[in-house]
Amino acid sequence: MKEEKEPITPYHWIVVIIASLGWLFDCMDQRLFALSRESAIASLLGPDATPEAIKSGLMTATTWMILGWATGGIIFGILSDRWGRVKTMAATLLLYSIFTGLSGFSKGIFDFMIYRFLVGLGVGGMFGAATTLVAESVPSRLRAPALGALQALATVGNMMGSGISLFVPPGSPDGLFGYEGWRSLFFFGIIPAVLVVPMVLLLKEPTAWLNLKNDKEKSGKDAKSGSIREMFGHKTWRKNAIIGLLLGVSGMIGLWGIGFFSPELISEALKGEKQEIIDQVRGRGTILFDIGAFLGMTAFTIVAALVSRRLAFLIFLVLSMGATIFVFNNLNSASDAYWMLPMMGFAQLSLFAGYSIYFPELFPTRLRGTGVGFCYNTVRYLAAPAPILLAYLSTTLSFRMGASLMSCIYILGIVALIWAPETKDKELPE
Repeated sequence: MKEEKEPITPYHWIVVIIASLGWLFDCMDQRLFALSRESAIASLLGPDATPEAIKSGLMTATTWMILGWATGGIIFGILSDRWGRVKTMAATLLLYSIFTGLSGFSKGIFDFMIYRFLVGLGVGGMFGAATTLVAESVPSRLRAPALGALQALATVGNMMGSGISLFVPPGSPDGLFGYEGWRSLFFFGIIPAVLVVPMVLLLKEPTAWLNLKNDKEKSGKDAKSGSIREMFGHKTWRKNAIIGLLLGVSGMIGLWGIGFFSPELISEALKGEKQEIIDQVRGRGTILFDIGAFLGMTAFTIVAALVSRRLAFLIFLVLSMGATIFVFNNLNSASDAYWMLPMMGFAQLSLFAGYSIYFPELFPTRLRGTGVGFCYNTVRYLAAPAPILLAYLSTTLSFRMGASLMSCIYILGIVALIWAPETKDKELPE
């Protein structure tokens, strides 16, 4: 029976739901960090900390998390090809949940940075394992909608993080159980660990991965699963990896190096207001950012499924650059935040639906986890200095001008599309 005629079963939906929850809670933990880092650094540095020291500290913490993300994506991408997709998902889930919770017990800057790096390892590993599992488990006609939904639903995790911050403001001295607000927010991050139970009990490895494993055992030969050398030793896979890298770095720097500093943009726009007002606007504004992101990823999925992957990337790369420059130059009030941030979220996050759909389609089964991990996470090594660069540009030019200048990174992704293969309506490479 051809794959396009394969019936869609309840198990297919179970795979999509559990994989989506793994990435959803991953994104919730990311949002808790984005909203807590300024208060966390200020608290850990002490009352004598200058605004410059606090900004430098939060940029450095973000950089360490991005470095962990990149490292985890590569390591767990390789392991997902060797261990299996399900085992890798479970390991990364526990890693990011436990160390997010431990971040709330930080005693100083040093251990806080270590926790952020370790959280990053798990965050980076989850995406590759989850998208690869879904891509290999569902019928081809469901692949793009399922992977687009996985990424779009992740915005619910972001909204959950923002919603929690409205009830437990990160800048509050009194959070849960007598802990500061930012510490309390991190404690919420350990809750997703319970998902490991249904993940291990209900999910099974994809048939394609099991067949590859059985073939290796029968032949006694090493098919070089999870080999970066094998990926770069093959002309087609090497080309695809480089294209994926260029597409990934444009969106990653655009989001993590610029877009995710919208809470700090709000702080600048509302300078002089009480901290509780700033926290409220940041919480509401980031929720609206996520609503825009959900709509953007849905829009990308529709264009990619009905027209082509390459056209979808072109449209939303152009939109991302325009929206980012506009918002960072024109957001000056709370009311501005409430309509500008969803517009920027729509554009910037739409690309990430493209990554979840497109990257698994670029590589064969034996290298799929490795390839997705490389494209989605190696770029974070390149993106890691972006927050520090933004901090530098903020002092030499201005925060807004620096963000606008860095937005030109989206041009790199547009150029990469010249050589990008079109994968719509094609079977996954074997």
